[in-house]
Amino acid sequence: MAVAVPVVRRPGLWPTAVTTLLRLAAPGWWRRSPHLPLPDPRLWAFRMVTAYGRTDAVPAAADVVSYLEWCRGSSSRGAS
Repeated sequence: MAVAVPVVRRPGLWPTAVTTLLRLAAPGWWRRSPHLPLPDPRLWAFRMVTAYGRTDAVPAAADVVSYLEWCRGSSSRGAS
């Protein structure tokens, strides 16, 4: 939840955050409870290991905002 607050305070990042969340979501997330686009646990563990060195790491809010800003900038240049 602490990660969501800085994103909520930046409306310009909302579309990027939603797009990113959907890209990370487990396939068929809408068919399984809790019916939320949560990241695939294996993908999330891999991302945390590559970023922080541990599968149980929690990303810092500043890191999430920086990543979303990078994604927004990349997509505006035509990158996917």
